[in-house]
Amino acid sequence: MLERLANIISEYADIPAEEITEATNIRTDLGLNSLELVNMAVAIEDEFEVEIPDREALGLETVGNVLELLSRYITQ
Repeated sequence: MLERLANIISEYADIPAEEITEATNIRTDLGLNSLELVNMAVAIEDEFEVEIPDREALGLETVGNVLELLSRYITQ
């Protein structure tokens, strides 16, 4: 799942997918503006066929947090 997520993130951030880890900070390490973050979130929802509530998405800090959230929604 990390590899799929890293590939999506690398499309929006100027970071190769191989350098994205669970510890990568969404706000400080990726350097995305608000619009890019929203577009990336939509792409993640589309890829994993989930809908993440905005309130939960805003609280995500690391790629690991995104993976945890996706795991909860994918198993539901």
